[in-house]
Amino acid sequence: MEMLGQSYGLILYRTKATTSEKAVLKITEPRDYAVVYQSRKQLGVVDRGLNQTSAEVELEAGQPLDILVENMGRVNFGPNLVNERKGITESVSLNDRTLTGWEIFPLPLTDLAKLKFSSAPKAGPLFYRGSFDLQTVGDTYLDMRGWGKGLVCVNGHNVGRYWKIGPQQSLFVPADWMHKGKNDVIVFDYESGGEHSLAGIRQLVFETHEERSK
Repeated sequence: MEMLGQSYGLILYRTKATTSEKAVLKITEPRDYAVVYQSRKQLGVVDRGLNQTSAEVELEAGQPLDILVENMGRVNFGPNLVNERKGITESVSLNDRTLTGWEIFPLPLTDLAKLKFSSAPKAGPLFYRGSFDLQTVGDTYLDMRGWGKGLVCVNGHNVGRYWKIGPQQSLFVPADWMHKGKNDVIVFDYESGGEHSLAGIRQLVFETHEERSK
């Protein structure tokens, strides 16, 4: 990310699979959360937080192979302060064959105004857009239960990230970021499919994914 002048957000790496095969895709080294897709279908996840460096994938020849990497935050102390780079910091291999020919797309997510939305069903990581009307304005929390992993913007303000593993399942939205009448919401989520909804609630929700599944 730093070589492209990017500090936060996501970065997308794209190449093309030349053979159809089941293989081990190794990322050296992912920082911090990498999701592997082909034809918008999620093939695997490589999570630095779990000390993961590889995933087993099944590829189709001739189709784009995408790796979407999220910067999940930076250290602000210790010996790694200077060297803590984000994105894919070294290389990607498939059954020990180094992959080349990458296209790289910076996605800092600082300005979502140019996104183009469609009502047609799609797969893969998606941006969702919705709106709500207010007669009065006040602080609220957005209930993110039912979503996977991603981030939320309200009226152009990034209110934060969410992840179904918890324990935090809601996001605080201050009154100053809302106004009477129509308010716009954009949600980015890694996981497609299923029913998604948002609701304003009065209190924070803390529960793990396991607690919610009981």
